[in-house]
Amino acid sequence: MKLSSNVLKWSPPRILVSGFALIILLGAILLSMPFASASGQQLPFLDALFTATSATCVTGLVVVDTGTYFSVPGQIVLMCLFQLGGLGFMTMATLIALVLRKRISLRERLLLQEAMNQTSMEGIVRLIRRVLIYSITIELIGAALFSFRFAFDMPLGKALFFGAFHAVSLFNNAGFDIFGEYRSLTLYVSDPIVNVTAMLLIITGGLGFIVMADLMEYRKNRKLSLHSKVVLSMTGTLIAVGTIVIFIFEFSNTKTLGSLDWGGKIMSSFFQSITPRTAGVNTLDYTALRQATVFFTIILMFIGASPGSTGGGIKTTTFTTLIGAVIAMIRGRDDIVLFRYRLGKDRIFKALTITLISLALVIVVTMVLSTTEDQAFIKLLFEATSAFGTVGLSVGVTPELSYVGKIIIAFTMFAGRLGPLTLAYALGPRTEKELYRHPEGKITIG
Repeated sequence: MKLSSNVLKWSPPRILVSGFALIILLGAILLSMPFASASGQQLPFLDALFTATSATCVTGLVVVDTGTYFSVPGQIVLMCLFQLGGLGFMTMATLIALVLRKRISLRERLLLQEAMNQTSMEGIVRLIRRVLIYSITIELIGAALFSFRFAFDMPLGKALFFGAFHAVSLFNNAGFDIFGEYRSLTLYVSDPIVNVTAMLLIITGGLGFIVMADLMEYRKNRKLSLHSKVVLSMTGTLIAVGTIVIFIFEFSNTKTLGSLDWGGKIMSSFFQSITPRTAGVNTLDYTALRQATVFFTIILMFIGASPGSTGGGIKTTTFTTLIGAVIAMIRGRDDIVLFRYRLGKDRIFKALTITLISLALVIVVTMVLSTTEDQAFIKLLFEATSAFGTVGLSVGVTPELSYVGKIIIAFTMFAGRLGPLTLAYALGPRTEKELYRHPEGKITIG
């Protein structure tokens, strides 16, 4: 009784962290059971824990091949984990409450506000309803398109399962695939149906549910919120710039774009520009990319998707705020103005805090991996950033990680999915409001 009363007093960040940890633990137990593997043998618990963390945190980094190691029941467990992880366990709990016609309490609304990264509780339950409707609809459409295409290459029943698995995986930006031999979507590098469907699922999942709701109601309201304008403009800019840069860097690389025709080159560049936004699937062999492309991909992975989405990273809005701060400073202005709106100082401080904590996490993880793993530095930096951004792209390091390396990468995925700031709030002591302010001082900057 005392334990339950203490839990009720927990802050929303602490409840979210505990909830995700519990889902990961349950997932690890299920994946370590004999029924989950194709051979009937038990997966070592550390590997099961790593895989469950990757699935729940919608990352996609794996230590065993998903398509060949796991049985169909094991793959269904993974589907459930990245559906729960992508939409959030509080969203799924709200769905159950709505189905049972239960009232959503004030505390539950506070949890939903934290889980969806909202600034207000106003309309939060209505937003959750839309999230569920949009998600299920988009996943069904994606599954139908995938199944139609896969039916030409495999039996219908298998095509339907493959279609459903990859639609849920890609919309939730989970990055898992079941084609076997760590091939991801490389078999369909020039296939327009698979490429376009996958890219649309990744983009819609990464835009964030607030933006999706705004777009759905645009015909009625004829306006978009500032948040949606920032997300859409920065997403479009990053995809366009990424496509051009990857096309230039890999154009003559015979192991990647060099062997494709012009249509394949453009489509593959476009796909590889989108997938670092926390999707984790690929149509090119990332172990064959040039170092310049690998480093550029690291930057895209660090930025990540948008707030309130199934993706990770520091988020597009954070990156936009930082760019706005630089421009404002260069122009000698006091305010950051985006689309004729001034950003509050608290938004700027939060963006700086998230970026610095995230950068510190990636640096520390890379340094530690450099001492525990016998791999090139650029590969370890790539894997650490992929884990933090919950991307799931790999240059072949993850399956060869040591025990310590697996634990470190698993923690990084966990921190990246919840957000370093949320994790800090959950693990840190409760802060009290300051009763006084110190006198202002000046230091020299730059």
